[in-house]
Amino acid sequence: MEPSLRESVPVADGIEIVSFGCRLNLWESAIIRQHARGAGLRDTIVVNTCAVTAEAERQARQSIRRLRRERPRARLVVTGCSAQIAPERWAAMAEVDQVLGNAEKLSAGIWRRSASLPRVQVGDAAAMIDAVVEPIADIAGHSRGFLQVQNGCDHRCTFCTIPLGRGPSRSLPAGDVVSQIRTLVSTGHREVVLSGVDLTAWGNDLPARPTLGALARRILRLVPELPRLRLSSLDPVEIDEDLLALLGEEPRLMPHLHLSVQSGNDLILKRMRRRHSAGDVLRLVERARARRPDVVFGADLIAGFPTETETMFTSTVRLVEQAGLTWLHVFPYSERPGTPAARMPAVAKAERRARAAQLRIIGKSREMRFLRSQIGREAEILVELDGSGHSEHFAPVRPAMPLAARTLARVQLTKLENGVLIGEMPTANRL
Repeated sequence: MEPSLRESVPVADGIEIVSFGCRLNLWESAIIRQHARGAGLRDTIVVNTCAVTAEAERQARQSIRRLRRERPRARLVVTGCSAQIAPERWAAMAEVDQVLGNAEKLSAGIWRRSASLPRVQVGDAAAMIDAVVEPIADIAGHSRGFLQVQNGCDHRCTFCTIPLGRGPSRSLPAGDVVSQIRTLVSTGHREVVLSGVDLTAWGNDLPARPTLGALARRILRLVPELPRLRLSSLDPVEIDEDLLALLGEEPRLMPHLHLSVQSGNDLILKRMRRRHSAGDVLRLVERARARRPDVVFGADLIAGFPTETETMFTSTVRLVEQAGLTWLHVFPYSERPGTPAARMPAVAKAERRARAAQLRIIGKSREMRFLRSQIGREAEILVELDGSGHSEHFAPVRPAMPLAARTLARVQLTKLENGVLIGEMPTANRL
């Protein structure tokens, strides 16, 4: 499960895209815009939903009602994982004109024919067998390039509906990955982020079953003009030795690994049907630091999973400290209808929220500790479209002087202001 987010792309050519959920949805929303524009659509709103939490679905419904009030004559289309899993729920909203499934939303032909199709056009997720090959040069609001190299999931975590929305795991062949990254670099991107629903499962469905580490190595070898390669969320138990070796050998692979940890208690992890233990996480971070001492870790964590006691929750708090996790994405547990976890004895919602709040406080403290530790050091920052920047470790940095978006600059980190590092940049240090 990736960090949850909401992002609205402003109206362009009469087309407005609102995305909820993972960064995969942002990439797919860029494809949707491309197809909708190619189909000649005008005055169209697309809401790309998420099914990870009830809150994401609530926010999507709220946005749909607001968008309909703001643009009463626009055609409003709902798609994404929640629409794939429960299309009838979205079709029941009077504000919605059409519901498309996850495969349909990525089809140029569907968008060309959308006005003549049934109001609900949602296929079987289990029948999805191909990874999408779509060269997307730009995602609105982002200077980094995002590339979906894997989709779907073959695991059945007890809290998760994503396999129902995304279908089985499938990988973009390495040759297509390299080709698309070359396209991104040629259009000015200095950093590319590889993303997927279960990114570390990349290659399991391809001949010879190549690993994610092999893919990253191939990218960096065949695209030497790419300055920075970053990885999105990783399953701790699937990180291969080649990836860890590459982390130590190749400075262009960013020293920032985001782990799908979820809990620090082994019994809860078993009830989640995760395949790692707390000890596995500790051993992984030790092995990674042995290869690259400056590597930093983020983690997804769920607070208040069914049957979680206060003692079990304390195990998660302890793991955050023991593993030295820096960037925490914390979710209070959210029941998903039809999942095994939804039938387990529940933790009170108030307690879930309290535990999540406690983890977020701990996470913010650890984040500030890391940022303070960077003062006095040098960092290479990638400048975002708004003029801010991010270091190799994904630390937020504000340049002391204006720089063009997608500029890479070597800076001296001099102080911390409102949670953002300040970078002094002599002109000679621009890359």
